[in-house]
Amino acid sequence: MRCLVIEDEADTARYICNGLEEAGHTATLVRDGGNGLHLATNERWAIIILDRMLPGGVDGLSIIATIRGLGKTTPVLILSALASLDERVRGLRGGGDDYLTKPFAFSELLARVEALLRRGTVREDNHELWIADLRLNLRTRRAERAGKTIALQPREFRLLEYLVRHQGQVVTRTMLLESVWDYSFDPQTNVIDVQISRLRRKIDRDFSPQLLHTVRGIGYMMSADE
Repeated sequence: MRCLVIEDEADTARYICNGLEEAGHTATLVRDGGNGLHLATNERWAIIILDRMLPGGVDGLSIIATIRGLGKTTPVLILSALASLDERVRGLRGGGDDYLTKPFAFSELLARVEALLRRGTVREDNHELWIADLRLNLRTRRAERAGKTIALQPREFRLLEYLVRHQGQVVTRTMLLESVWDYSFDPQTNVIDVQISRLRRKIDRDFSPQLLHTVRGIGYMMSADE
């Protein structure tokens, strides 16, 4: 698997890259935010591992925001010495898929990388998206699970499509408001809660495994992992 490592500290970078290559992966190292952003946005990667604090005028969260804004669902593992709960939440809300604080053992980093790779990026074949036995036809705007058609309103389909495209990634309320409802502000209503609840009943109530998960205090995640 092609791994992009964006880390400016030489010993940490060498530690990560050597370990990844010993585990059978290909590691490309970049040591500043500007070049990291260029590679992250212009090439395809199985996973991106990046430090929060980077030289070059571009930090880790800015890189994530840019690639998510381009619609890229590449898994991102954030590395940071910023270990507080608020900082971890900020990293996940900013589009990171996982957050590992420094110092760390490589065995834990590798386990987290492998877990993110198992989730995979969104699987798309021409006009179809799917996760587990849930399939979305982008041409007909129809959904089915285990071969059973699921009746969805246009907004529900749009919401589900966004969640499936970002499967394995924590999706925040702000992301949903901007991408599904086209709001640039929080209308202070429970519209997301209502739609998520309705969607969960339709796609999960009579099926297993459960796919739509609530990440308390952060948002939602589409995942086949319990």
